[in-house]
Amino acid sequence: MARVLVVDDDPTVREVVVSYLRAHGHDVLEAPDGETALRAHREQGADLVVLDLMLPGADGLETCRRLRERSDVPVIMLTALGSEADRVVGLERGADDYVTKPFSPRELVLRVESVLRRAGEAEEAATGMLHDGDLVVDCDRHEAARAGTPLALTSREFDLLVFLLRHPGVAYTRDELLQQVWGWSFGDQSTVTVHVRRLREKVEDDARRPVRLVTVWGVGYRWEAA
Repeated sequence: MARVLVVDDDPTVREVVVSYLRAHGHDVLEAPDGETALRAHREQGADLVVLDLMLPGADGLETCRRLRERSDVPVIMLTALGSEADRVVGLERGADDYVTKPFSPRELVLRVESVLRRAGEAEEAATGMLHDGDLVVDCDRHEAARAGTPLALTSREFDLLVFLLRHPGVAYTRDELLQQVWGWSFGDQSTVTVHVRRLREKVEDDARRPVRLVTVWGVGYRWEAA
């Protein structure tokens, strides 16, 4: 059983999502706005956050940003904005996945369980230390540092980094990375693109001219060991 924090200002949507998650055995907290959600997470914790984009006061993007300042808890964003640009903004703020409104509650529950399962598998599989030049990753502690400076990575960025470090020199398509890192058999490839861009900003001297996480034109991405 996981603890899921559901954040939505629409009481009807919140009630439906909460009831479905509880029916599937999850312990559910709920919040009508960002400030309440941040306080609930700080005081009670959560294994995953379902976060609506359009919230009163601090919206979903701002709430996600503030969550990321203190936690790598997985976040699934709910958005009524269906364009790729809108989804990318949410991913860039640190969301792990998104579901577009209107949505099937069953679909959302499946997404929640998929993200939780993948996070659990990654935690079990990731053990030991990984080194690449000035980059050090402690899989047991779920920490990474570059030249002694800790890296603020989301859970999905950490999973992506560990996977690439363990397979240097191998070119992967975006679909392959979705399967290997996200555990999805299908999905929006922009999810991978955004996470690669965010990871480059943290591991490269110049993210615009990457030498570690390089693009393989016509294929995808490859990690070049130092």
